Amino acid sequence: MDLHDIENKLAAARTRLILDKPFLGALALRLPMIAADPKWCQTTSTDARSFYYNPAYIDALSMEQAQFVLANQALHCALSHFSRRQHRSRYRWDIACDHAINPLLVEDGLTPPPGTLVLECYEGMTAEEIYPYIEENDSDEPEEQPKHDGDGSGDSREDSRGGEQNSSANDESSGAGQPQPLSAAEQESLSAQWQQRLAGAAQQAQQAGKLGGLLGRMVGELMQPRLPWRLLLARYMTQYARDDYSYMRPSRREGEMIFPSLRSSQADICVVLDSSGSISAQEIDEFISEIDAIKGQLRARILLHACDTALAEAGPWLFEPWDEFRLPTTIQGGGGTDFRPVFEWISSQGRKPDLLLYFTDAQGEFPSAEPNYPVLWLVKGKTPVPWGQRIQLN
Repeated sequence: MDLHDIENKLAAARTRLILDKPFLGALALRLPMIAADPKWCQTTSTDARSFYYNPAYIDALSMEQAQFVLANQALHCALSHFSRRQHRSRYRWDIACDHAINPLLVEDGLTPPPGTLVLECYEGMTAEEIYPYIEENDSDEPEEQPKHDGDGSGDSREDSRGGEQNSSANDESSGAGQPQPLSAAEQESLSAQWQQRLAGAAQQAQQAGKLGGLLGRMVGELMQPRLPWRLLLARYMTQYARDDYSYMRPSRREGEMIFPSLRSSQADICVVLDSSGSISAQEIDEFISEIDAIKGQLRARILLHACDTALAEAGPWLFEPWDEFRLPTTIQGGGGTDFRPVFEWISSQGRKPDLLLYFTDAQGEFPSAEPNYPVLWLVKGKTPVPWGQRIQLN
């Protein structure tokens, strides 16, 4: 195995990636490629500053597979996986990040090396969403240094050997030693840099017409401004509060002059819970609590319904502005999801709410036509809605 040949192989793979996949290639170009000591790097790794590789591992890959590992590490950096772990287990986080990245790369036409973690069930999910599904590791100690974690908290077996790590770092023939951990300030600075790089690479690729599919959709979502769902919910609900200034003529006892005065009337809001079982009880409780807090500020009467494939038999439940908005104990569900019964029921009752809030994962049958009143969907997951205003819950 000749190290010079390995370096040329990686350089050629990166060049081909730039030509064929300009978005991923532009990101990979930001990472200097450094041969690492196999004692701590069995495959590839990154600290968001460089791309570290085991020469023997790269030598065993095809050119297409080498492109995959370059794109993999670059995309982990672009998504700031190195700074998003927080309190999570390092081992489980590393696996969750790969499950989030790899389906995107496969769908984009790249060829994964043998043993790559690719499961369709995680397609379109973030590492944070995947993490709870990753089983605990008894020792929580991976076989090698995690591939894309910049905090360097010392979970790996090589760290626990003390001086052995330093001796390998000083041995040029064995490759680069394990990089130093990133400080909190370095993580924040690098995360901002990679966000700028992500935006620049996406713009170039879009201009070349070479950014689409799942990867293009994910980048598009990342480029959108993000606000907490609670803030967005309060903003939209406030729009429909019936508080406004009126120039109606006052009583004669108030004089002849007409001044604007604030008139307020009760808002009529319909809230619907998806009871198909796809939304957890904790998430429903958080949603109910938030609605209750906002309701008190709006003087809103709330009609609550629940629906899976049919309306809950015990509903609806009516809450006046002075009532506490709480979850009824009689809601049952667990079947599929069909949104049509709710809108059919509202139509049959001759109602026209000021706002309808639907709390769901959006995976169900929608009415073919949009109603003549505003609908706000609070969605858990990535499923789009055909009409109405959508707020991403998670």
